[in-house]
Amino acid sequence: MDTRFTGVIPPVITPFTASGDVDYDDLDKIIDHLIDGGMHGLFVLGSSGEVAYLTDAERDEIVKRTVARAAGRVPVLAGAIDTTAKRVIEHAKRAEALGAGGIVATCPFYAINDEEEFAAHFRAIAAAVSIPVFAYDVPVRLGGRKLSRDLLVRLGTEGVIAGVKDSSGDDVGFRRLVAANKKAGHPLALLSGHELMVDGMLLLGADGFVPGYGNVEPRPYREMWDASREGDWVRVRDIQDKIAADFETVFAVKGRSGDATGIGAFKTAMVELGIIKSNNMAFPIKPLEGANKEAVVAIMKEEGLI
Repeated sequence: MDTRFTGVIPPVITPFTASGDVDYDDLDKIIDHLIDGGMHGLFVLGSSGEVAYLTDAERDEIVKRTVARAAGRVPVLAGAIDTTAKRVIEHAKRAEALGAGGIVATCPFYAINDEEEFAAHFRAIAAAVSIPVFAYDVPVRLGGRKLSRDLLVRLGTEGVIAGVKDSSGDDVGFRRLVAANKKAGHPLALLSGHELMVDGMLLLGADGFVPGYGNVEPRPYREMWDASREGDWVRVRDIQDKIAADFETVFAVKGRSGDATGIGAFKTAMVELGIIKSNNMAFPIKPLEGANKEAVVAIMKEEGLI
């Protein structure tokens, strides 16, 4: 297993100005906030980074800016998210040239492929770059397509992929993947995106996790990781319980799209904490305001965050 991408690796949000441009000054602040919070790595251009809404030029600049700001303090994973292999490879090659330490890619989407075509997709991406490739298992954004346990372990054993970023929400499936990976000699670094179940995921054998809420509060996630390494599972659970209470800011948002709800709540909380200037979202998503913003702030006050 490649141990460079283990531990706590948050998916970095993308801040925007009121005019819809990426706010690179605030991006610098987020990167420092996360590294100062003890993060082991950074993952840019994922779902929390609103990658689907970004131009190629914006994607490239985010990778360039993040690598420069991280300055070797932590490794940087970059999402190369696109419909099919040729397009993904273009993103991946540019990200590698800009200094990314690894690539995160989904299976094809919009295109209707089978599992062997998924395998060919990942093999082509891996052959095109010299840095590790992680498979991004996120069925909710892929029309329900889920990467199978057997496919992932096979690709790991072949050296095609270095790990999996699991955002499937399928706890049973993740447990089975951990067991199969272990039986195969642990070729894959398995990262869970189930940020409210990190305690359970670590206990069953996750090699790390990718918490979107870590943009708001990175330090507790690092403390949870450290406690798990020390075998202090009571402390792990206690930290997770407090994170879950703070995460109620997301559930407080009503009547908005999936992206506006989760990422919008994160950004609203980050504004209240003074990390970024604005909770603006990528077009056409409107930022949280009115009752939804008030609900987020109320929970932050109730939980002692502000």
